[in-house]
Amino acid sequence: MQSTKPKKTVLVIVGMPGAGKSLASSVMKTRGIPVFVSGDIIRAEARKRKLRFTRKNLGELMLKIRKEEGMGAVAKRLVPLVEKTSGEFVVYEGARSVEEVDQLRRKFRVVTIAIHASREARFRRLQRRGRSDRPRGWADFAERDNRELGVGIAKLIALADRTVENEDTKDDLKRRTRRVLQVVLKQKKS
Repeated sequence: MQSTKPKKTVLVIVGMPGAGKSLASSVMKTRGIPVFVSGDIIRAEARKRKLRFTRKNLGELMLKIRKEEGMGAVAKRLVPLVEKTSGEFVVYEGARSVEEVDQLRRKFRVVTIAIHASREARFRRLQRRGRSDRPRGWADFAERDNRELGVGIAKLIALADRTVENEDTKDDLKRRTRRVLQVVLKQKKS
């Protein structure tokens, strides 16, 4: 008799902008786990639609895709990418809603890991990044937070299987992420 257990596990990294999702994902990538980023999926769609990669365009496109195709739309685009990977673990960085996770659960085992940091820490990090989409000020930062909260990220963070706090150094976040990853990998084996 064949097992109906999903063969792959998707480690879904969630958190508000600037929380440390990319750094946490990089820890997993160093372990040989493929990483897919929600923003890359949105940028690919923007490329198809011939849109410039501005914070405004990408934010509006994220909302439009979800409005047109449902809250799990980005995860639907991820499913074939996950299916093509080898190995039993994949990271999906940047899920925004419970519906995205539900979409993935239809095909895979899913473990959600929330990266949490205070608003002040996140704002400072986003300012230091120097990326084109960094907030121009606190009001811009708050607007972005509200857009993220509007698509359901708070519920996803609240319901996460694991939580990693990121108020300290990059090395502290890496260490905490490695610890959580060890636990998750052990659970899969048992």
